[in-house]
Amino acid sequence: MKTEILAVLTGKARPFRGDEPSAIGKLPVADAVAIDAMGLVGDEQADRSVHGGIDKAIHHYPADHYDWWRDRLGQVPLLDAPGAFGENISTAGLDENSVCLGDRFRLGTALVEVTQARQPCWKLDHRFGAKGVMADVVKTRRSGWYYRVLEPGTVRAGDALELVDRPYPEWLLASLFGLLIGGEAKDRVADLRALRDVPVLAETWKVRRAKLAEQFGAD
Repeated sequence: MKTEILAVLTGKARPFRGDEPSAIGKLPVADAVAIDAMGLVGDEQADRSVHGGIDKAIHHYPADHYDWWRDRLGQVPLLDAPGAFGENISTAGLDENSVCLGDRFRLGTALVEVTQARQPCWKLDHRFGAKGVMADVVKTRRSGWYYRVLEPGTVRAGDALELVDRPYPEWLLASLFGLLIGGEAKDRVADLRALRDVPVLAETWKVRRAKLAEQFGAD
């Protein structure tokens, strides 16, 4: 599994809703960007309690989803170029039904690992000026995903994103999202229990899994 990186994007924290800051507005970078343990050097996250950090160092959103969103939202200028969903990496040919938790990719010269699907928040509705964007992400599983960085390196648009290891082929991201975010936990108790033994899951989602497991008797 190998695809070309269409865009590499970074952003700075700026006022988003009133004085509340956000760095969801990412812009393409033409030159090579260094990657360290916290993601793309020069990229910012306004609230590190819910964005960024070791487990969510780099956000990938498929360009493949943009046509669906144009049909849903109309000709929104944000959808004219990558970055509408605050992503750092844009590609075509990969999505939540073909990428698995724990997948390791060579991203440019860096090595990264998939840690979770992206959990949407109210900022998507506000960014697009439309109600229901967040809800549609949940309903359709068009979430995007996050990487942790295993080996630093550099990346630029036009580089390759290449799968080098798939230790958990049973954990497609769409299925993982449905289990932990999409309301499927009560009907998938065995999966909740099995997920306990997948160490690559992001720490915040380990906590969420544990709460759902307690709620539905999957401990």
